[in-house]
Formats: sequence, structure tokens, C-alpha cells
Amino acid sequence: MIQESRKYQAYYTKSTSIVDYMIEKLQIKPNDLILEPCGGDGVFVENILNYDELANIDVFELNEIAIKKLEKKFINKSTINIQLCDTLLNTDLIFNSAFGGTYDKIIANPPYGAWQDYDKRGILKKLYPGIYSKETYALFLYRCIELLREDGLLSFIIPDTFLNLHSHTGLRKHLLTRTKIKELALFPSSFFPGVNFGYANLSIITLQKCCHQNECFDNEFHIINNFRTVEQLTNTCDSSLNIKTYKQKDIYLNSDHAFFVSDNLLIAKMINSNELKIGNIAKCVTGFYSGNDKRFLKVKSQNIKNGKNYGIIDSNSINRNYKNIPDVLNGFDSKSHFIPIVKGGNAKYIKSEDWFMDWSQEAVNHYRTDKKARFQNPQFYFRFGIGIPMISSSSITASLVENKLFDQSIVGVFPEEESLTYYLLGFFNSPTCNKLIRTINPSTNNPANYIKKIPFILPDKNVIQKVTIKVLEIINSIKSSGRYDLDIESELHTIFEKVYGF
Repeated sequence: MIQESRKYQAYYTKSTSIVDYMIEKLQIKPNDLILEPCGGDGVFVENILNYDELANIDVFELNEIAIKKLEKKFINKSTINIQLCDTLLNTDLIFNSAFGGTYDKIIANPPYGAWQDYDKRGILKKLYPGIYSKETYALFLYRCIELLREDGLLSFIIPDTFLNLHSHTGLRKHLLTRTKIKELALFPSSFFPGVNFGYANLSIITLQKCCHQNECFDNEFHIINNFRTVEQLTNTCDSSLNIKTYKQKDIYLNSDHAFFVSDNLLIAKMINSNELKIGNIAKCVTGFYSGNDKRFLKVKSQNIKNGKNYGIIDSNSINRNYKNIPDVLNGFDSKSHFIPIVKGGNAKYIKSEDWFMDWSQEAVNHYRTDKKARFQNPQFYFRFGIGIPMISSSSITASLVENKLFDQSIVGVFPEEESLTYYLLGFFNSPTCNKLIRTINPSTNNPANYIKKIPFILPDKNVIQKVTIKVLEIINSIKSSGRYDLDIESELHTIFEKVYGF
């Protein structure tokens, strides 16, 4: 049974500054019909009533316990209409959406990532084609935009992942062509103390319904960030805030309609204009998962990071000849049936052999047939390429995949021209590449789809050769002494700065 917190993912808005900011943005007027599509504890309703005690507010809530509390709280308010209702599936709301909307103002802190059972998820996919059905906030935002009357205003607290993630391309298109964005405030989730959202950053989006695409494209809006305290939301004239103006058509023309908010305009321009991308010159794929690593994976030493819960490998069980076995994908019928595997972790250039996967014929048969296992992209197993951790720290890192197996925490990058491998390895470890990937996707995730979008500039052969030599120097130094000369790496960074212009 799904826990209530997992089912509803309700995070109540306790910050006065946030609530005041959002209500101010709605510009509430007498006779406005207002919607709170996920009523929660009623904090928005309470504060709207402070502005207008006769405000007409429909409050929808899926949680029966929350409904009872809301009914008790607003028992003497005849203008407050409280309904036990699934905002995403209610047939009356679907009807109202189809006929131009009902509400003048909508305000919410919708659920983020709430669990949807598989039957409901299938229904949502049909009702909201093109919108990422696994993320509830995106569905709520789309539904509420459609529930607005023309020129109606909406203010939502949502994670900032909608700005760039590939899965939210459809939502961004809808925002840019069916609304006029008034303002975006970006701030850390730490403004909600004691709550773990699973998102590093949140945003408040304020928008106006507009069904005329040309008007939407001509609209300009502000993005505000660099907030140090939550109180700054009610004082956006503070000179320490970073405020930039964007035109919606310019955002629409970005790749995947992404909101590139980099301080360096050259970076955004290159991402949009450079036709050659990493995905054009290399295959970028995710790797293998056993389905049960505690059973099949072993570690060289339990002192290795995250290694204490795994068994220690017997050196005699490691197959050192696996690279020379033609049918290696079928596994081994021998006592030496463990092979090294490249896992995540932010190591540059080359990783030590710390992890080993059972590659017996019996184990491989399990990987191919088990529902939890992922025997994906096997044509790239045991090839020479580059591994980029799916999750990084502050900077993207990359290391060689030296004809080894690599797991699903790694994006394997395999250049069409193998001679570019060392050049790309140097590039992926450079600040220049980090600026590009963090503009494409500001989170610390590096999925294959984002790696593919990184612009690639092919320099002349002398530059490729110079980078290759220096990267090999670093690799050989790591293999022999465990470290390398940072001055060599600095020279590499300078080369890439010159190639890309930043």
C-alpha cells in the first residue's frame, strides 16, 4: 500500500513571504472566481480572504482528511466551495477546459512527483498527450492553464525542472504558445525548512492565459534569481537580485523550447546555432543493470566508497582474458567468471578497477530474462569509449571505458571516429563543457539525451593531436603514480576555451 505522503506529495506553504508574493501577483479583484486546485491546509484561501473577505473560491482536494479540516476551518464562509475532487480527472473540469475555461485566478502549490498507480497513469497519458504523466506538477499546471479564462492569471510554486528537462518539452511548448509568462522567480528549496522535496530548486511562475500565439511570442517576461532569503520575494527591487528579461519567441526557438538562463549569452547562442552536436559524432547510451547487484556484484575492498554492503572479490575468480573471447556476451563456463565493470563516481580520465560483475553463463541468462535487470545496448559492452556518470557533483567528469562493461549509472559515449576518443575525454573534463551542459540542464544529472545536445566544434588535426598527447600523459601518470600534473590539465582547459570562445 502506498504511504499517504507518497500518494499525495503534499508540501504545505508555510512561508508568509511566498504566499504574499503569489497573491500579490494575482491582482485579485471583486467578483473574481478563484480556484485552489489542491487545497491542502487552506493557507492560500486564508490569505486571499485577508485581501477580500467575500472572495469566491473553489477549493478542490483529493485527501479526505484534508477535506474535513478545510470544511471545519471555513464552515462560516459561504463564498468558499470545498469539493472532494481529483483535479486531474474530474469530468466537469475537463468539460470546462474544453470550452475556454472558467476561472479568473488560480493559485496553488501542487503536488510534486506524487505516486500514480499504473491504471491511472494510463488514463492521464490519454487525457494529457505530450505532457509528462509521471510528474504531477506538470499535469496540474497544464490542467489549470486550460481552466483559466482568457486573460486570467495563475501563480504556482513548482520545481524548476520544467525549464530544461527533455521530458517537459510539451509543457514548455504549451506555456510559450498559450500563455504570457509574467514572471519567474527561481529560489532554493531550502526556503521550505525541514522539507525534503527531492528537488534542489523551486520556482514561482506567474502567467496569463492567452490563446493568440503571436501575442504570446511577442511577450517579454522577467526571470529573477540569486535570492539569499525568502523575504526578498516581497522586495524584488533589491539590487542584489539577478533580474533578466526574455522574449517568449526567443525561448520557443531554443532547442526543445528550453529556458537557457545562462549569464553567458554566447553559450546559449552556441547551443542553439551550432548544428554539430555530440550526438552527431558519437553514440551516447546508458549501460547495464543486473537487477540484483547485492547478489551479482562484488568489490575489491569494502573500503571503496559504497562498497561495505558487497562481497569481496576473490582475485582467482576474475577473468582477465574476457576481451579476447568472441562470444563474451554469452558469459563464461569457468571458475573465472567475474569481469570488471565501470560504475558511477566522479573520477577524471580513468577509473581504478574496484567493481566486478558475475558474468557466468547462468548469470548472463538471468540478466537477459529477469524483469528487473537491464541488458540494454549490449552492442556497446566491451568497447573502447568514454563513461560519464549520470549524476555528478558540481562539475561533469568523464573517464575511459577500456573495453569493459559499464553500468546504468554511466552514459557511455562511443565516437564514430575512435581517434576522437581522447580529445573528447579531455573536453568532457573541461570547464567549457561543464558550462555547456549546465546551461542545457542546470541540474546535476547528465542523461544521454543531454550529452547528445552538447555542441561539438571540430578543430584542426593539430589541435586534436595536441589534446590527445596531453590526455595520454595524464592517463599514464595516473596509472603509474595515481596523480597527474595539474598544469597539463590547465593547458587542456585553455585549448578548449580557445576552441569554443569561453
